[in-house]
Amino acid sequence: MSRPLDLTIAIGGAAGQGIATPGNVLARIFARRGLHLYSYNAHQSIIRGGHILLMLRVGQTEVLSHGDRIDMLLCLNQDTMDRHLGLLGDGARALYNSDDIQPGEPAAGVHLCAMPVKQLTGDSKNKVIQNTLSLGVMMGLIRVDFDVLGKVLEQSLGKKGPEVVQENLSVARAGYDHAVSNFEPFPEPLPSGGKPLAVWAGNDAIAIGGAAAGVKFYAAYPMSPASGVLHWMAQNGRGLGIMVRQVEDEIGVANMTIGAAHTGVRAMCATSGGGFALMTEAVGAAAMMEVPCVFINVMRAGPSTGVPTKTEQGDLRQALGASQGDFERFIVAPLNALDAFNTMPELFNLVDRAQCPGILLSDLLISEGTFSVDPDRLNMHLEIDRGALIQDPSPNGDYHRYADTESGISPRVLPGHEGFVYTAATDEHDESGVLISDEFTNPFKRRQMVEKRARKFETVAQDVPAPKLEGAKKAEVTLVGFGSTYGVIKEAIARLAEHDVTANHLAIKWIVPFHVDAITAALAKAKKIVVVENNYTGQFAEYLRSQTGIAAHSHIRKYDGEPLTPRHIVHGVLDILSQETTVYVPTQEISV
Repeated sequence: MSRPLDLTIAIGGAAGQGIATPGNVLARIFARRGLHLYSYNAHQSIIRGGHILLMLRVGQTEVLSHGDRIDMLLCLNQDTMDRHLGLLGDGARALYNSDDIQPGEPAAGVHLCAMPVKQLTGDSKNKVIQNTLSLGVMMGLIRVDFDVLGKVLEQSLGKKGPEVVQENLSVARAGYDHAVSNFEPFPEPLPSGGKPLAVWAGNDAIAIGGAAAGVKFYAAYPMSPASGVLHWMAQNGRGLGIMVRQVEDEIGVANMTIGAAHTGVRAMCATSGGGFALMTEAVGAAAMMEVPCVFINVMRAGPSTGVPTKTEQGDLRQALGASQGDFERFIVAPLNALDAFNTMPELFNLVDRAQCPGILLSDLLISEGTFSVDPDRLNMHLEIDRGALIQDPSPNGDYHRYADTESGISPRVLPGHEGFVYTAATDEHDESGVLISDEFTNPFKRRQMVEKRARKFETVAQDVPAPKLEGAKKAEVTLVGFGSTYGVIKEAIARLAEHDVTANHLAIKWIVPFHVDAITAALAKAKKIVVVENNYTGQFAEYLRSQTGIAAHSHIRKYDGEPLTPRHIVHGVLDILSQETTVYVPTQEISV
């Protein structure tokens, strides 16, 4: 009986060598066969040169991470061969242009697949034609009919004209025939899964989730790794009735988003940590004026410009402390791309009901990753709850926009209706919106408004679902993480079982409101709590302790710009259990 498919293909080279194209073709082929995939691209911030490694992992069931081994490595330059050949283990294949690349000494069982590119491509002047040749070789190695690749190439390149299509088909066929004649294929042919799947990036999921939530205004200043949200909105916004604006800076972005939301449309914006730093005063303005809107922070390695193309979970404190003073805001960190899609409508409903800002924390791993998704799991017709919005206002000369109600939620009416006049300002105000600090700051009214805003948040926060402990009820280790660490921790738990270590998992999605009672109860009987996060200072462990009084026994932290892999967590837990360390920081590269 053959094992379920678990295949990881890596493509390495320099920026400008067209690495994304073969990755996209492979993703399309796998998804159409009903296979699940998870792709992570470790790239740099330069247009030409440097080193890039795209990893695409495919399986017959949901793939939770990009993994920590390479089964097939395509080397587009010598640098990739030198860096990664030593990471390949028994049964792996290394593909390379034998005209220009020297393979080095592989480990036992590694198959070197030399491609004489000039011989196989003829007189082609296309500098990236070796990518098409390599796709043909790959199809031969994983034993997929050439027609499958041919159809995808025809669809992908059709707009470039019949000559381009024919050249690529001929070269791909040459690669395929060369592989069949000269290389040993993988033991098992690539299987078919169930029905065909769709492919999206995490930023696509966020944008589509916003569209499903009824967003009608989107503003942004391009800043990686959040730019993909703007790209999707710019491409699709007009057809969906969404006004999309690329603004001169993040201060303008935030204020335009709040202005649009004030008029009654659902509005959002997205940026990364540096851009969000400029938005934070506006976050407080939305809280004071009680305007519901959503800010998205796609975290990358900081501070300052940091490492623009690398991932990190270092902006938790920034989100918690965004703007000055005491005020309520929702903060949520989705666990994966599908969860990000589902979270967007949920977050918009909450901010509408509580009339306050919401912050969604993603990171480069989720937002710039490429994933398969079952289209049937996407609900584009979700329930939309606009909260206490007066739908059919009649003239009322005594309207109190910020009425101090029992729930703290004040019914709002959209601007422009006759008889409903009020001031919406960033100064503290009374129930009618009149500023309280012009002549005399009334302590009673100040306290009344602070307590009202807090009470309305508490009313709505009760409907936010609490996290639940996943896995064994009794475990040697309880792994705690937030946001994008979910998948890699879940996979690591299965691998720990192979080492006779029982572990369970508490994944935190909602940062604010923080479910203190549920989290405390879940961790009360834990034998050893290990917090896993992608930052240096343990920001989430610190926050957990501040809210619950629970101090983690040990920590696994990574802050080199690359995401955690299952191997990192397994090694960390084993070292912690053997009392070699209490703070494990992985240093090894992706390996077998």
